[in-house]
Amino acid sequence: MKLAFLGTPQFAVLTLEALAEAGHQIAAVYTQPDRPKGRGQSLAYSPVKEAALRLGLEVRQPERVRRCLDELAALQTDVMVVVGYGQIIPQSIIDLPRYGIVNVHASLLPKYRGAAPIQWAVASGESVTGVTTMQINAGLDTGDMLLKAETPIGPEETALELGPRLAALGAPLLIQTLAGLESGTIQPIPQNDAEATLAPILTREHGLIDWNQPAVVIHNRARGFLPWPGAWTTFRGHRFNVWRCRVAEAESPAVPGTLFSHARRLYATCGAGTTLELTEIQLEGRKRVDAAAFLNGQRLSGNDLLGDH
Repeated sequence: MKLAFLGTPQFAVLTLEALAEAGHQIAAVYTQPDRPKGRGQSLAYSPVKEAALRLGLEVRQPERVRRCLDELAALQTDVMVVVGYGQIIPQSIIDLPRYGIVNVHASLLPKYRGAAPIQWAVASGESVTGVTTMQINAGLDTGDMLLKAETPIGPEETALELGPRLAALGAPLLIQTLAGLESGTIQPIPQNDAEATLAPILTREHGLIDWNQPAVVIHNRARGFLPWPGAWTTFRGHRFNVWRCRVAEAESPAVPGTLFSHARRLYATCGAGTTLELTEIQLEGRKRVDAAAFLNGQRLSGNDLLGDH
């Protein structure tokens, strides 16, 4: 098929590579403009741009793709493929290709529609997720579903670890989807809106820990919100990031948010008498350290409370 590819993040790279390897004619790759990055604020390429240049593909980086109607029409593509592009596609562009626009979405739709499906699936404690290929329409991930592939989520797996696995699952699924569309063997399936859940774009406040929640809820959110916004609270007036944790078996009658140690291990009391072991943490302005290193540098009083009390 002749196609245009629209994508930006690392998650999209494997799909772009799979399309090239499968012999599809990629007329152009659209990705977000270069953005300042790092301390020097030098312009950085998106992962998709780096991959496209390596593959010898034409790269286009409009500020607003909706202004590219004429140039996209001139490509005369059979289909467009979108993977994490980062811009809303207007109906005028959706209507251009013969087979429409196919999206690789990192959830089992209609669950987790939105910008952060991987993070919210982990944060919500799901044990199974997957990828769905769908035909884009004017709604937010509401188009007809084409194919799905499932995978389990490990009980300690983080969003950072799950993302590459879903990318590897989505790339061959997209190749299979295009073949099915071309042969007419795929029947699009409308989504049941009544079963839909949302995965909104993450904000800093999503990472704020509510110590009144059970330990398993906090643990899931800590796994899901990596690398940003993370799971965070305050300790003695300073920001305190919880990078790694696990649900402890022991119960505690202490006030939720109580920070204590036992046998050189660090714990926090959570809601319903549950306890969370904090295995890797970071104080504001300090490096990430394990619990033992933290305890070497901090003397706990026995009355230390995490969060605003």
